Amino acid sequence: MAALGAAGPRPALGEVRAAERRLRGRVHRTPVLTCAGLDRRAGRRLLFKCELLQRTGSFKIRGALNAVSSLVERGQRPRALVTHSSGNHGQALACAARAEGIPAYVVVPRTAPQCKQAAIRAYGATVVPCEPSDKARAETAARVVQETGGVLVHPNQEPDVIAGQGTIALEVLEQAPEVNAVVVPVGGGGMIAGIAIAIKALRPDVKVFAAEPSNVDDCYQSKVRGVLTPNLDPRDTIADAVKTSIGPNTWPIIRDLVDDVLTVSEEEIKQATWLVWERMKLLIEPTAGVGLAAVLSEKFQAVPREVENVCIVLCGGNVDLRSLTWLTDLSGKTE
Repeated sequence: MAALGAAGPRPALGEVRAAERRLRGRVHRTPVLTCAGLDRRAGRRLLFKCELLQRTGSFKIRGALNAVSSLVERGQRPRALVTHSSGNHGQALACAARAEGIPAYVVVPRTAPQCKQAAIRAYGATVVPCEPSDKARAETAARVVQETGGVLVHPNQEPDVIAGQGTIALEVLEQAPEVNAVVVPVGGGGMIAGIAIAIKALRPDVKVFAAEPSNVDDCYQSKVRGVLTPNLDPRDTIADAVKTSIGPNTWPIIRDLVDDVLTVSEEEIKQATWLVWERMKLLIEPTAGVGLAAVLSEKFQAVPREVENVCIVLCGGNVDLRSLTWLTDLSGKTE
């Protein structure tokens, strides 16, 4: 079977609405929470969309389940489902595959958190290790597709995945109609692409900001240059889930619909993550701290003050507790 996501039509609001119907009763309608202490720090009202409380511990189940369900609905039941993932999409695809009784194979960088690899196996999928680069992930996944006769469900370029992630925006607009801006961590771009499609179709006045680590700033570089600029040799980042680059299907959506891209340092990500843990009692993974870090950064101060109700997507909570050696370095810095 041909790989999904290599090239596909740009999803529109209709596809996001279809995903919403398909996912009804199968994913959680995650809450939007507030925190007065973080409002004071930001100088704005912050609304936190808690996708860490989603099934499989991240927003990724929305896209994976929509993609797999769409395949089955179209009568294209594959012999196997294959993907590559730093962990969260892998868990989500494994969960979706198990629900349909289809074998799943997940190509995972050797450096991915052990807790995420263990969770993928717990959902019944086979973990296939690879080197930690976009090239190695893609090449290994292509080999597994060939060996299994399966179909590749790309973690962020598949249109049905993008549409599934867009259901986050539909919920936010219903739960917090006063919202003026949405801030979304970006790696491959599937989540922000889906959210931007829905937001700009329904509420074009709402600003959409991407947030990413400065160590892996391909989305920022692409926006500045006006051309897709992937990270050929990405540096390390504590936000492991956004280390991958945006791609050919998400880039045009980001180019056309995302208002700006904000980059943040590793220190800012760590401090924002700590603040959410300490003030909100929510165990987010550092990738989910990227959005808050962006809103608390000096760069965000340039955003006009009339943008006062800012929704931050807390994208996941699959924390590798054994990797938290950096906590002692933050002592006294978040007070």
